[in-house]
Amino acid sequence: MQRLIARALLLAGVLLLAACAGARLRPPAMALPPLQLAPAALGHPLALQQRLVFRYGNHRSTLDALLEADADEVRLAVQALGQTGVTLRWDGRTLQQQRAPWLPPQVRAERVLDDLQFALWPAAAVRAALPEGWTLTEHDATRQLEHAGRPWLVLERHDATQQTLRNLAEGYALDIESAPLESSPP
Repeated sequence: MQRLIARALLLAGVLLLAACAGARLRPPAMALPPLQLAPAALGHPLALQQRLVFRYGNHRSTLDALLEADADEVRLAVQALGQTGVTLRWDGRTLQQQRAPWLPPQVRAERVLDDLQFALWPAAAVRAALPEGWTLTEHDATRQLEHAGRPWLVLERHDATQQTLRNLAEGYALDIESAPLESSPP
């Protein structure tokens, strides 16, 4: 269930970025390292529906997302007000995205994928992808990506369905509520 929550958190990050359409983003305080983890490194299939509340400064937006992952591919779709803002597909080599014209250029598929993988992939897989000088720490229900002892990306698990991702480098937070995606009848 924690992995579902983490995946929901990543999806919330995507929604958070979509919510920034009217907000002006400041330059990041620190460039976070790319993860680009293989879908298979997750270790199990995942299918979640998520409600994301993105906060950036005084701006707050609510988004809905669908996240699916298996050993071959990660798929994410984020909607706002019933309109799809972005869809992502990651096969471990190529990141494909489709963006709505209204989506701001600051919403980067690479950052969304990295937030998702930080939140949901096993700690060992994340650690293996980190460059020198970066560490991943976990204490109780908190996961942190740190550089020189300072946290820059923080995930807090509140319970089995709710998480908060705080990107201290770029100044946004995502509240993520996740539920298993219901299968549709054949």
